[in-house]
Amino acid sequence: MQARVEPEVPRTNLWRRAQALVLAQLRQGATPHRLALSVAIASALALFPVLGTTTVLCLALGSALKLNHPLMQFVNYLLSGLQLLALVPLLKAGEWLGAPHLSLSLPELQARFSEAPWASLREFGVIALGGIGAWAVAAPLWALLVYALLRPLLERGANRRATDG
Repeated sequence: MQARVEPEVPRTNLWRRAQALVLAQLRQGATPHRLALSVAIASALALFPVLGTTTVLCLALGSALKLNHPLMQFVNYLLSGLQLLALVPLLKAGEWLGAPHLSLSLPELQARFSEAPWASLREFGVIALGGIGAWAVAAPLWALLVYALLRPLLERGANRRATDG
């Protein structure tokens, strides 16, 4: 019978850091369930459509649920680029939920803000609320998916570590 060959995972510096962080947490007694939950919740919070809030959100929810802060912040910062990519689709989905239309034309945005800054901020706040509404619908589903995919991998890694010594 031929031995099964595992596909080689690219060992980038970021991959090594993530792997080292997870292995250190497992060695210190963290369970695969808690680690998967930490990553799943952090990944959902990292996509929150208001820039500059995700670090505090991860800290607050991580503290409330007694999750793994270093891992949550690592995931949060790792996904900051994805947050920027998800921002426009979430705001557009917010329009579908009833928020006003957001023009992405920079000259138009500049003109609106220079003509009526407070009205523009109020309108942008309503648009942001629409994006938050869309995120609130999608985030739990995202977190469940990440958890369901990650927990078996972490359990397998923990079991492999236990049998390797």
